[in-house]
Amino acid sequence: MAAFAHRFVPLFAIALIAVAGVGLGMKFLSSNHDGNGGKAVVSVVEAAPGTQAPTTQAELGRLLFHDGRLSGDGSTSCSSCHSVGEAFTDAKPLSDGYSRGSLYFRNTPTLINASKMPVYYWDGRFSQGDLATVVRDHIAEAHFMNLDGRLLIERMRQVPEYEQGFIEAFGSEVSYGKALNAVAAYLETLESSEDNPYLSFKAGNESALSAQARRGLDLFEGKAGCVQCHSGELLSDGDFHALGVPDNDTIFAEPLRHATFRRFFRTLGVGDFITMRDDPGLSALTHDAGDRGKFRTPSLLEVGRTAPYMHSGIFATLSEVVEFYDGGGGESPNKDAALRPLGLADAEKDDLVAFLQSLGSPPPDEGTPDLPAYQPRTLGDN
Repeated sequence: MAAFAHRFVPLFAIALIAVAGVGLGMKFLSSNHDGNGGKAVVSVVEAAPGTQAPTTQAELGRLLFHDGRLSGDGSTSCSSCHSVGEAFTDAKPLSDGYSRGSLYFRNTPTLINASKMPVYYWDGRFSQGDLATVVRDHIAEAHFMNLDGRLLIERMRQVPEYEQGFIEAFGSEVSYGKALNAVAAYLETLESSEDNPYLSFKAGNESALSAQARRGLDLFEGKAGCVQCHSGELLSDGDFHALGVPDNDTIFAEPLRHATFRRFFRTLGVGDFITMRDDPGLSALTHDAGDRGKFRTPSLLEVGRTAPYMHSGIFATLSEVVEFYDGGGGESPNKDAALRPLGLADAEKDDLVAFLQSLGSPPPDEGTPDLPAYQPRTLGDN
């Protein structure tokens, strides 16, 4: 299913590439020239005393990930919706999105292990290996961070540590493409910890899971049938399924959220975007009625720390999720045939929840970095 994703990149994103020069071969040269073959000479303002520029792409990306200057009004960073302390989610049913005049209509998934997933987003808009494009989508999209790439470049050039950091990490001056690649390099470092009880158990530490969690694992792989879709290294088949998950009525009760919903599906050419009262999922990209209501199977590796759940954030707890599946899922014209009532006893439900709660790594201790400050440039600086 992942192969289709690149064919459905929205036209506005393609236009943005042309306007902002995202292509790897296109640089935004604002530096002086030394008259020697046109070679660019980068003039760097000195950093404040006691500060140090990042030296690797991932280090630079980590700073950019936490920096609100990557958004239109300077208030929204990647970490606004993907908080370190919340397992790189926002712990809300539906994402707030951009902080000025827009609210989003889907739940914020964790970024832990995201770089390993076959497809990104709930609807699979982009495929693995295209992480920098996903970063661009978030920075440029009006409902996410709403920033023109050319403005990003000039903001970076007003921060000595960033200007130096790009030279250290990439060997050349600031460009939009390098900023995207730096954030992508940081995202690739976000993986489940070896202290994740389930991963520790799979590595041979049998004491990592409690007796109750081990009973839950047996149910997960057996009677409950969860492993039919949640399999492999990431506990995800990387495919799309219609489960009949209820939509979140908040989308239609909050005008700013509903406006984002309508604008998004209008952009993708969904004909009934005005009257829709359900999230069409995959079918918005494929325009295939058989894909209506299908969403990506998320990885469960951090599910113990990433409530609320489902694309609509409709379930607040893992117990609610288990009840949903025990009842055979919800209503959908394309409901997956694998869904059926499970007939779990209350004790079995508790065991299954205990196992799911073990699928969470301890919070990272990296915290939030101190961000470098703007420094005024003189007329002699480029």
